[in-house]
Amino acid sequence: MLRSLLSGNMSFEGVIIYILSTLAVIFLTLPVHEFAHGFAAVKLGDNTPRWQGRLTLNPFAHIDYFGALCILLFGFGWAKPVQVNARNFRKPKRDMAITAFAGPFSNVIVAFISLLILNVFWVIALKTEIAFIIHIMSFFYYIADINVRLAVFNLIPVPPLDGSKILASFLPDRYYYTLMRYERYIYFLLLILLMSGGLDIPLYYLSNGLMSGLNIITELPFKLTGLLR
Repeated sequence: MLRSLLSGNMSFEGVIIYILSTLAVIFLTLPVHEFAHGFAAVKLGDNTPRWQGRLTLNPFAHIDYFGALCILLFGFGWAKPVQVNARNFRKPKRDMAITAFAGPFSNVIVAFISLLILNVFWVIALKTEIAFIIHIMSFFYYIADINVRLAVFNLIPVPPLDGSKILASFLPDRYYYTLMRYERYIYFLLLILLMSGGLDIPLYYLSNGLMSGLNIITELPFKLTGLLR
């Protein structure tokens, strides 16, 4: 996204709408992502998120400011991780994987809802021809797009991302512990790839595929009722 802004591929209105939608993601949907982790953990028997004050939708309990800046500049980023004690789970590997998956899944749900709202405004735009509605549609499209990219990014199976915790449920412990020994180095490599554009192509195709699927699903009820063609 930063390269698009610098190259002038976006209009001034597009830049403003993108910034507003990104701020909405940072202050509204990132808390949902982290709350989903905490809620899943508590339901599975670990009260650590509740004790640490992370079972909340207050954005300031969850924001990692560098991760938020990465979302604004690159479209991918993170919040402050919710701490979980797997020893409190009945089935640690399975329950940790469920807890980890809850965050990206919440992003997909937010994207789904955003696209539904976008389609409602699309119907209104077709009926009324009010020009300003196209900006509202762009706002919800960007929210959906960023959430899809966050879901895909967080499911990369390397530490410290959620995908690594899901991977742990399938790996023998000794392999997973070996991987975690290099977590710091993997984290810095991930940052370098993210900022240099090294992840752009795989993340683009994965995000685009998920976004296309959600578009088809959310448009379907409107097309079946004849509101859209």
